[in-house]
Amino acid sequence: MPERMPVVAGRFYPAAPDALQAEVRSLLAAGKSYSATAPLDPSHNPSARLCGLMLPHAGYAYCGKVLGATLASPWNGTSAGASLPERLVILCPNHTGRGAPLGVWPQGMWRTPLGGMNVDVAMAAALCDKGGYVPDMQSHLDEHSIEVLLPFLQCLPPQQGKEGATRSITPVCVGTTHHKTLLQAGLALADAVRQCEKLGDRVGIIVSSDMNHFDNQESTMHKDALGLSQALACDPEGLLAVVERHKITMCGAAPMALALFAAHALGEPWAELCMYDTSATASGDTHRVVGYAGLRFGLA
Repeated sequence: MPERMPVVAGRFYPAAPDALQAEVRSLLAAGKSYSATAPLDPSHNPSARLCGLMLPHAGYAYCGKVLGATLASPWNGTSAGASLPERLVILCPNHTGRGAPLGVWPQGMWRTPLGGMNVDVAMAAALCDKGGYVPDMQSHLDEHSIEVLLPFLQCLPPQQGKEGATRSITPVCVGTTHHKTLLQAGLALADAVRQCEKLGDRVGIIVSSDMNHFDNQESTMHKDALGLSQALACDPEGLLAVVERHKITMCGAAPMALALFAAHALGEPWAELCMYDTSATASGDTHRVVGYAGLRFGLA
């Protein structure tokens, strides 16, 4: 069975297991404290369903605070991270340009210094049956944007009532910004989620994305506000359009649009911002800045 080995351990996050686990747990604990002092919008119906999260994927020194706050944000008496189902589809951008436009890692395991996460073979096969998805490992081999998230997922407590269960992942690398392609992929993802849920299994969706890259602080925050306004309005067409019109280098705009197309096919989506930050907080450099945002989204 194929194993995807880590490629940015020791650069984006610690390579030593003890140091990595300590850093991730510290960021989750700090995120819980932050969330307690900055409560999210309480207006959603208490029966609203959490479907997934958008998370950044830079080095932990830069985006770890946003990762921790988003995953630790309170949700129905626990955290958003702990509320995620065991089966997770993770949508990431394609930074390398290699492989298929919609590449699915079909089987095996993804390894981090903390151990392995099994690929959800059944979900991968269900996706590859329609919607333009194809089995493809090439697009994932040197792509960091899923790998960086996995140690956080490995350190999360189990979903309530599912103690002892382990989470599985379906890695999907999205290398197209074509509107019709993303729409069809979103509809296919929604159909695969529905089929799983008919069998009693919930499926969560994780989008891996950083925000605008390498403008100054003022320009980055302005562009990020434009992009986030569309994501928070759950408007995939608007997100793709504003990113193109304003030349916003949000690397995961296409994966986020795909997820929002799927959410619309599943019901009435909502989204809210958990935390926003830029690399300037860690680096002190306000001239060449990357933005980071953590969102959660679901169905009313």
